[in-house]
Amino acid sequence: MSQWIYRIVPTRPEMLAAATDEESAVVAEHFGYLQALKAAGILILAGRTQVDEGTFGITIFEAPDEVTARAVMQTDPAVSAGVMSAELYPYAVAARDGFADSTIAT
Repeated sequence: MSQWIYRIVPTRPEMLAAATDEESAVVAEHFGYLQALKAAGILILAGRTQVDEGTFGITIFEAPDEVTARAVMQTDPAVSAGVMSAELYPYAVAARDGFADSTIAT
């Protein structure tokens, strides 16, 4: 199984300080989506920077190929609703805290 990362950024930077009701609802769906990926054993890690200006989030996950990985990214409600834009990259975790089977990239 390959690892992938997608980086998301708000399409409306002001959303962080003053989200509309629609944006808030989509972000809640986004969080639920990440929880579902975690429950399915797909998600490795997700989070966002803790700054308002230039903030971005990342989602690191496993998928068998780029087509599937792109579908995971595009199915994210924040991306599909256009609240956030996303870029997908192949990824390799070099070390994982708390896991005996950590992968070391060479």
